[in-house]
Amino acid sequence: MDIRRFGPGHRRADGPAGTQGVEGARIHHDDRSLISELAFGRYAMVAPHSNPNTALFIVISGGGYVQVGEERTRVNHGEAVLWPANVPHGAYTDGSEMRAIVIELPSGDSNVLEGRAAQVLPAAAKAGADTATAGSRRAEGRLADRQRTRNDYDRDEGEPW
Repeated sequence: MDIRRFGPGHRRADGPAGTQGVEGARIHHDDRSLISELAFGRYAMVAPHSNPNTALFIVISGGGYVQVGEERTRVNHGEAVLWPANVPHGAYTDGSEMRAIVIELPSGDSNVLEGRAAQVLPAAAKAGADTATAGSRRAEGRLADRQRTRNDYDRDEGEPW
């Protein structure tokens, strides 16, 4: 059994140039993926940058802000943002803290993982489209439309608002 430790006591200062107030821990890394935990302090920032990997930024506690291209919006725990390959992206906090899991996958022709492509393809591709081309299309990045308001959050449940 291989247990990977992350969280307090296992993090180190990390991030691209310009990053401040963020600590991270690598949970897993191989030629198919990189999975990390990031802990943002108050007024912390992963500076906008781009890289050749597609990434999923999954907020697991607290909340803050994310950027994809020129678009910025607030995110809270229980929300995830797709960061497409080669598109500038970043994240930051104001007076709150935030923890996130980041899953990076190689992009381009190498992004179809053997035996797993059907699990990550869009529903249209599963319904009969050519999976070889559907799995290798370039991702289009934008933030999802926000549907909740402050009144939707229950402060007694530890929501960050």
